[in-house]
This record gives sequence, structure tokens and C-alpha cells, in this order.
Amino acid sequence: MFLLYDILKDNKDLTRITKILNIIYGFTVILFLLDSLTNFDIKSQGIKSFVYFEFLIGTPLILIWNFLVIKTKTKRITGTIFPLVILILIFVLGSNKILFSTGAWRTQTILYKNANLSFKTVEFQMQDISALGYHKRTVEVFYLTPFFMITTEVPINIDKKVEWVKVDKNVNELGIKSP
Repeated sequence: MFLLYDILKDNKDLTRITKILNIIYGFTVILFLLDSLTNFDIKSQGIKSFVYFEFLIGTPLILIWNFLVIKTKTKRITGTIFPLVILILIFVLGSNKILFSTGAWRTQTILYKNANLSFKTVEFQMQDISALGYHKRTVEVFYLTPFFMITTEVPINIDKKVEWVKVDKNVNELGIKSP
């Protein structure tokens, strides 16, 4: 208890903690916006859940933290504007819609592999949306890392293109049991 009081009493440590919290929050907001608004997808369920829940829970917490901790008026205003705009965005989108999209896209079948680039495939993917079932899609996937990927539409007449090799490999990352 006294250790926390000593940390919060010292303004330099408080400023450092505030900067670290704001950097982590800003990074998660960027990942959320990339995942939800672009072709960039978070493949790892753990990372995606952290980013989405940090977006929902961290926004009001960082807003309150910045408002209470930052002492100068101009820094307090600039420190609360960004989380306030994000909080308004959450209310406009609806937290339920955000929560239902926390499921990562899971590969069920690898349909084609690129003969030249091993990290580029065409996959059938599914996304678990809880009691509402599954979203399904077939996309061309470009893996940046095992945790992040970029998806695009499947090219037309992919069978006739030389660089694509038909694989039809069953991956079943969701672990769905067939009847």
C-alpha cells in the first residue's frame, strides 16, 4: 500500500506511468482500427481478444486516469480528447457489435498455395460468433507473421493461373467435428 502511495506521490514516476499507459492504449487502438477497418487481420485469438477488450475497457479507464492524474490544463485536455473520441465511437458502434467480432478468423481448409511464395495461400476460413453461429469466407491470405495476416478477394479463374497449386488441405483450426 505504501509502495503504491510512494509511486503516485512522485510526479516523475506518475508521468512515466501515464506515458506507458497511453502508449499501450494507443497501440491497441491502432491494432483495433487496422483489424476492423482494413484487410489487416489479427490471426491470434489471444492477441485479438486483448486488443478488443482493451479497446472497450481501457478507453474509459485511460480517460479517467488522464483526467485525474495529468496536472496541467493543456496536457489534461489533449490527454482526454483522444479517449473521449474513441468512447463516442464505441457508443456509436455499440459494444455488443464489437464483442461479437472478437473471434479470430480460423482456417478450415487451405485450398491453394502459391508456388513462388509459401506464405501466400487461398483459404476457406470461419469465425465463431458465439451463439449466433459462424461467419464464413474464402480469401487470399498473405501471412505477415503467424499472428497477423492480410486478406484480399480470391482472384478470378484461379485454377488457370500457373502460380497457384491446388492443395485442399483440411486444417480445421476451430476443431469442428463432422457428423
